[in-house]
Amino acid sequence: MASPFGGWGAEFMILEAVEAGMSLAQMGAAIGAAIAVIGAAWGIGMIGKSATESIARQPSAAGNIRTSMILTAAFIEGVALFAIVVCLLVALK
Repeated sequence: MASPFGGWGAEFMILEAVEAGMSLAQMGAAIGAAIAVIGAAWGIGMIGKSATESIARQPSAAGNIRTSMILTAAFIEGVALFAIVVCLLVALK
């Protein structure tokens, strides 16, 4: 079955990777790590966007907003790092 974007699509890529010796657990770990990184990047981008809008609306609260933004971004990075470590543990099992 052909992909609407051309070529054979994801099905063929997965079968080709399995034939090359990559296990489905490793492939799942790689996809999970990619999703974790993309989610963290999106979340931190949304935090930056919201903080910028908030500071533009109320400049007097810039210090509090910036502190909250940095703490929230650090928590998101921690969760993303944990997800990547779990994916690596699954891949190297």
